[in-house]
Amino acid sequence: MNFKKLLLLALTAGLFFTSCSDDDDAIINLPLGDYENGVLILNQGNFGGGNSSISYLSDDFGVFQNNAFAVVNPTVTLGDTGQDIGFYQDKAFVVLNLSNSIQVINRYTLEHITTFSTGLNNPRYIAFANGKGYVTNWGDGGNEEDDYIAVLNLTNYTISTTIPVTEGPERIIEKNGNLYVAHQGGFGYGETVSVISSASNTVTAAIPVGDVPNSLFIENNTLYVLAGGKPSWTNDETIGTLTKINLTNNTVISTFDFEDAEHPSNLVEESGQLYYTIDSAVYKASLTATSLPSTPLFSTTAQGVYGVYSFAVENNKIYVGDAVDYNSNGKVYVYSLTGDLLQQETVGVIPAGFYFND
Repeated sequence: MNFKKLLLLALTAGLFFTSCSDDDDAIINLPLGDYENGVLILNQGNFGGGNSSISYLSDDFGVFQNNAFAVVNPTVTLGDTGQDIGFYQDKAFVVLNLSNSIQVINRYTLEHITTFSTGLNNPRYIAFANGKGYVTNWGDGGNEEDDYIAVLNLTNYTISTTIPVTEGPERIIEKNGNLYVAHQGGFGYGETVSVISSASNTVTAAIPVGDVPNSLFIENNTLYVLAGGKPSWTNDETIGTLTKINLTNNTVISTFDFEDAEHPSNLVEESGQLYYTIDSAVYKASLTATSLPSTPLFSTTAQGVYGVYSFAVENNKIYVGDAVDYNSNGKVYVYSLTGDLLQQETVGVIPAGFYFND
């Protein structure tokens, strides 16, 4: 066991050990009190199982706690199918897809503040702009006409209005008061990014990108959009693409095509480099690169990862979430920037995202 971890736990009053995980880490059964300077891992849980959870992994001593939300709030159930967490000031907004709700908690203590669900229908992801929250909603997955963005009043936690959008709004990010929404397509296959003004709460532009955009980030007033393409089982397979968009005029700067049968996902940026995954492999390229890399940075197959489910790069570390069999507890692996395995933990069912709480 890590000596620093042992020392920290010995000095934390009230904490005790009940057993050890397969990673030989202590199971912490009481609230840590402070969940800052670490990463919150949202575990989706089984669809319909009501077993979403939050795990915590600290930056400094490697302290790890599973079911952290439940430990802090033993009388509150987080919900069903955890989809996303958004930070706003000292609060964390946890989007629960099947529960059609959002849990508002203190981001540093994980103490529950309130739950709201009115105005949400198949919610997906959340972002913040102009003092408001914006939540993507699929509505009825079989209806192409009922998708919308719910605008959240952050004072009384109600939905003040909704913004109709095209099918399958998914990832959403903010820049200079505008929201950029990737339309992955819901049960279909989207190929656009919507631009929404937070001043008027209206859609001001629709930017064409590749099929099934799954992730995006903004750097230097440029929007980078990764599209996975239609998978082979659709009988209409298309290639993945990386699109760069000038946010001054919302025009496409360039598009990079992946090889046939490559379906990339999990695009992120860190220190002037972009990272993404294809199946079990992690790739890296400079933001100024004029072509896509032909070989991966490293592979996660040595850890038995069939396909990277969730992914992040932060503070010179690469985080990989493995859903394993999508039914039992998942795994999280932490690597160096060169692919050396630094740490691994068993988390809840289907680790869906990493949220750095610094």
